[in-house]
Amino acid sequence: MRLWSIHPSMLDVKGLVAAWREGLLAQKVLLGETKGYRNHSQLIRFKESASPLHSIGKYLWVIYEEATYRKYRFDGEKIIHPPTPVTKEILVTSNQIKYEYELIKFKLEKRDITKLEEIVSLKTVPIHPLFTETKGDIEIWEKTIPEIVERMK
Repeated sequence: MRLWSIHPSMLDVKGLVAAWREGLLAQKVLLGETKGYRNHSQLIRFKESASPLHSIGKYLWVIYEEATYRKYRFDGEKIIHPPTPVTKEILVTSNQIKYEYELIKFKLEKRDITKLEEIVSLKTVPIHPLFTETKGDIEIWEKTIPEIVERMK
């Protein structure tokens, strides 16, 4: 399960579809509708938020908006708790953002050079609006890949 902190506009079609499916799985976990994934590390920040279901709703909503912008047909009705104006943002560390940026570039090198060229030309890495960046190391819940960490240096 990968619940990206970077904005879904950074994802290629394969990544966007995966983010949608994994976000929907996370929603099911948070609703208590699964036996597996209950302790998945990617869910920690959602579980610790003021309203986990509204947080995952906002997370999914932004993916849905990106998909709609790209003319894909994702079913927004699958979002159980759409975001509300009071959905609190979740903090994410600056090095987590850098890690995810290197990770998506690594993935795009293998599957979508055009998207890679698009994102490397950006001056800043856009993050998902559910998150607010704060200084810090890679998040403790992240299962890092040494090759990606090395690329951050």
